[in-house]
Amino acid sequence: MSLLIFAFCLTVTVTAHSDSNYYGTTKPANMKQEKVTRLRFYLHDIISGKNPSAVRIAHANLTGSVDSAVGFGSLFAMDDPLTVGPVKDSKEIGNGRGMYVSGSKDISKFTIVMYADLAFTTGKFNGSSISVFSRNPVAEEAGEREIGIVGGRGAFRMAKGFVKIKTHQIDMKTGDAVLRYDATVYHY
Repeated sequence: MSLLIFAFCLTVTVTAHSDSNYYGTTKPANMKQEKVTRLRFYLHDIISGKNPSAVRIAHANLTGSVDSAVGFGSLFAMDDPLTVGPVKDSKEIGNGRGMYVSGSKDISKFTIVMYADLAFTTGKFNGSSISVFSRNPVAEEAGEREIGIVGGRGAFRMAKGFVKIKTHQIDMKTGDAVLRYDATVYHY
């Protein structure tokens, strides 16, 4: 009987030990050759009207007028269409979903910090996306500004790179904007 109890305890101990490993064996990654893809599309960030693509979901009560379209401390959720051209009726190729926060008190240095998943819903990259998480210095418009690509999925799994953003059109009263995105994506 004591041998049976010993065997049972040994089995429980061995089983408990094997369940405590939360990791597998580390081995070299057999990565394919890195590729670079360049993409150009337009993001339509519409805050005004009856059917906005971005909405303010939080606003700091102490840092500015509630009437301000993009006041300091405002947090927005976005579901912005991505199109092949700058006009509203251009062919839609995907959507930019995520959040951004107004991160500057001085409107002349207007900056947002954004996280967005830029997903493609048609064409060669249908089902793929690139993820950006970066500071976006909107007021530094002298030419283009740059945000970082931190990941992706589908064809852009393990992506890194950058997006050059140029404002095509902006309405400072409403906050509505059409932005040209020129993405350089490194992926496998």
